[in-house]
Amino acid sequence: MFAVEVRDHIMIAHSLPRPVFGPAQGMHGATFVVDAAFFTRDVDADGLAVDIGLATQVLSKVLKPLNYQNLDEVEVFKGRVSTTEVIAKHIFDELAKAVKAGELGSGSDRICKLRVLLHESHMARGWYEAEL
Repeated sequence: MFAVEVRDHIMIAHSLPRPVFGPAQGMHGATFVVDAAFFTRDVDADGLAVDIGLATQVLSKVLKPLNYQNLDEVEVFKGRVSTTEVIAKHIFDELAKAVKAGELGSGSDRICKLRVLLHESHMARGWYEAEL
């Protein structure tokens, strides 16, 4: 399997209002480094799995509505606990929509799997990945 992975980041605020989250129950900020991997079973005639430039643009577009936002106030997260895993799944879903819409050019049809990995810090990360 081939893969192209691109990286961006988001700066968010949120709270995790359940006792299991200890001090993170209160409002706090986080900067997530976001890696998005696009998997294909083959490459095109130019040797490309996915156009890196388009992948970078699509990831940036998907992240823009989250950047510098309080996720507690973002509609998609209302009534949900915005853990790293939940945020990763949301980004995955938005990237999957972009793939389906052909936003990654001719490579869109070859993408068979996505992985979205969020780095919370140098010590912790979480992700969501699935076949398309």
